[in-house]
Amino acid sequence: MLNTKLLVQALLFSFLLPSGHAQEVHPVNPSVLPGTVPENSTESELKRNTQALLDAIAPGDAAVWDRFLDPRAIQIDENDVVRDKPAILTELKPLGKGLVGRLAIDDFRPVIHGNVAVVTHEDKEYLDYYGQIIRSRFRLTDTWIKTPEGWRLIASQVLAVQQDPPALKLDRAQLCKYQGRYSLTPEIVASIHCADDRLIVRRPERTDRTFLPEASTVFFEPGQPRTRRIFQLNAGGEVIGFVDRREGRDVVWKKIGALT
Repeated sequence: MLNTKLLVQALLFSFLLPSGHAQEVHPVNPSVLPGTVPENSTESELKRNTQALLDAIAPGDAAVWDRFLDPRAIQIDENDVVRDKPAILTELKPLGKGLVGRLAIDDFRPVIHGNVAVVTHEDKEYLDYYGQIIRSRFRLTDTWIKTPEGWRLIASQVLAVQQDPPALKLDRAQLCKYQGRYSLTPEIVASIHCADDRLIVRRPERTDRTFLPEASTVFFEPGQPRTRRIFQLNAGGEVIGFVDRREGRDVVWKKIGALT
């Protein structure tokens, strides 16, 4: 977790919002820019609380989390790991030797529902991982409830903000060996063309799609980091098809011939 993995993995959690708290909604003041909140307000208090939780992760300061977490809190992190409050606190440990990290709020947008506040915020992570710098971003949606002891966090869901990987430069011969016609079914056929440093995928009555190489046989579509196109080769190195990998699940396309 935090002492061996990326900084946020001990932070991010998700809870079920209790019923019966829906009241008059007070949206964010439209004059407030994204990522900013007015001073001396509920919004600024929630932002301070949120940043305090983020600041407590690197040193493993469980006391801060114990103060702000509701006793009924359960955690669902970005890896689909479920924890209750005791498990969350147990998981908090200082970063290990050779790791230096921090999280900072970059965008903070609250909406107040009476004694319940829903906040979405995007956080920047900086992690010095044994001398190599990792920069990540996470989007959280938090739910806070006002109690006699103050605001307590009862719900939070995290999404890792995915980014495109760096593109690899392939020589033209290597790139163009992927040209050809591919079929998903007899009725669904796509043609792949090499152009400059990329592949262009064309299907009738559809917009052309662009794919860049991530590795020699792995391609990604800019702006779609959740999917990959992975070309399949036979024992002789000939291209026989590709898989469209979506969230770890493969859809198989077969090569049916050269371009005409």
